[in-house]
Amino acid sequence: MSIKLINIGFGNIVSANRIISIVSPESAPIKRIIQDARDRGMLIDATYGRRTRAVVIMDSDHIILSAVQPETVAHRLSNKDELSEEG
Repeated sequence: MSIKLINIGFGNIVSANRIISIVSPESAPIKRIIQDARDRGMLIDATYGRRTRAVVIMDSDHIILSAVQPETVAHRLSNKDELSEEG
């Protein structure tokens, strides 16, 4: 199993193999997940002070905030999969 990395904005990179979901931060349940992760010390803020546009939920129970749209992160993830299948 090879390690696949994906850029989530501003040079921040996460392991694509460990991503469970990429969601928008707008709903109340996601806001509760973010606050709970902050309280537990499991929140990683990769927004560099910008507005949070995507919340990446990892299998390690970490929550990562990104300033990149969820669609953009998902598109980068799908492009990685297509490239790895060709190569």
